[in-house]
Amino acid sequence: MQLFRRAAISGLVICLFSSLAQAQAWPTGKPIRLIVPFPAGGGTDMITREVSNKLIASGYTFVVENKPGSGGNLGVDTVAKAAPDGYTLVMGQTSNLAINPTLYPKLPYDPLKDLTPVGLVATSPLVIVTGANSPYKTLADVVKAAKEKPTFINFATSGNGTVSHLAMESFQKVAGIQMTHIPYKGAAQGATDVISGQVQLYVSTIPTLLGHIKSGKMRPLAVTSPQRVDDIKEVSTIAESGYKGFESITWFGILGPANMPKDVVAKLNGDLNKALKDAELDKKLGEQGADVATSTPEQFAKMIREDIPRWGKLVKDSGAKVD
Repeated sequence: MQLFRRAAISGLVICLFSSLAQAQAWPTGKPIRLIVPFPAGGGTDMITREVSNKLIASGYTFVVENKPGSGGNLGVDTVAKAAPDGYTLVMGQTSNLAINPTLYPKLPYDPLKDLTPVGLVATSPLVIVTGANSPYKTLADVVKAAKEKPTFINFATSGNGTVSHLAMESFQKVAGIQMTHIPYKGAAQGATDVISGQVQLYVSTIPTLLGHIKSGKMRPLAVTSPQRVDDIKEVSTIAESGYKGFESITWFGILGPANMPKDVVAKLNGDLNKALKDAELDKKLGEQGADVATSTPEQFAKMIREDIPRWGKLVKDSGAKVD
């Protein structure tokens, strides 16, 4: 019996020291694969690269990999099925973690069971834009035209059931109007079509469209945040435009596979939050229309749990279906 106890204790000690050694060694030996589940050049990609660059300056080695497909599900599922060693992470966001569980009848992963939340990174409102040559100068112009000719005005987003789509469904409801939704499979083509005038409105995150706004190719009509955005301070919020209390914001955060070592999660969360306090990073994200957001892993997990039913109701009410 004593020999058995000694062996058990010895085994426990070995496992403990092995676990500690792994946490202390992480991240060494190989780079961390940070997956962006959307195409390069979009808002999620821009935010991911700014944050990873700051972490690289702190001693980490990242390889950012764009893995788009199925509304972000492909990239997230890749991480959900990866080894939980801290070397495969994903930049998740509202759409693939809070909306897709309701939008897709057979999601290949469970956001609450198959992933480990590490920490929030940023939040970003949406912006409603029109082409520079459009007759619509304000959001009120759009509402007036939509009431005169229901379904005549169309608005583009990067897909059915996205944050942008659901935000506009909510806006149509409070404004008492009906417009026609045109879903695209990504941001680039929709932006091109609104600039050329083929599409009347485009709705997306500010990081995705800010370059076009700054160049004068797009005219911003309103933002969906409760306060104005510093980098486009002249643009009114929807709430200021007569729809008090309206708000729709998307968030971004880093996650890994389920069962990541707690020490690794704690270290990454601490270093991430430290990086996010950097004034230069705050400025760069602000220039992209995003606001730095920090959290503990527990706070991030709680937010995902609460957002799934909230966005799920919007999906059901809108009747949104995947292509």
